[in-house]
Amino acid sequence: MRKIVLIALVLAGCQKVPLLPNLAPHKIDIQQGNYVSQEMIAKLKPGMTRSQVRFVLGTPLVVDVFRSDRWDYVYVYQKGGEVTEHRRISVIFDGDKLRRIDGDVVPTAAAGGTGSTEAPADKPQAGEMMSPAPASLKQ
Repeated sequence: MRKIVLIALVLAGCQKVPLLPNLAPHKIDIQQGNYVSQEMIAKLKPGMTRSQVRFVLGTPLVVDVFRSDRWDYVYVYQKGGEVTEHRRISVIFDGDKLRRIDGDVVPTAAAGGTGSTEAPADKPQAGEMMSPAPASLKQ
């Protein structure tokens, strides 16, 4: 009996075990990045300051030192080792003011937008929304 247990433990460390097909490693769910919801995106208005955007969305995951006018919010959710949700939002500033939002967003006024919202230089627009994330996205 001890030999069988010892052999089973040794084989459990192998990648494929032909004798024990139901034995597989446990893969945990992993969340990485900034989760940004539709409600959070809807609160953003062109002309907001950087501190107001940071209050609404949180600290950006990526701030490029060479392009200080762009903040990137990336969110990846892995369930069982497979990517089930992937979102990317880029917030573009003109000086200290929010100019536009790129990525997984569509304007609410126009259905089927291009994935980018931009405010005119003289008059801000309201109501940017995030498109629903794809059910499955593999990279």
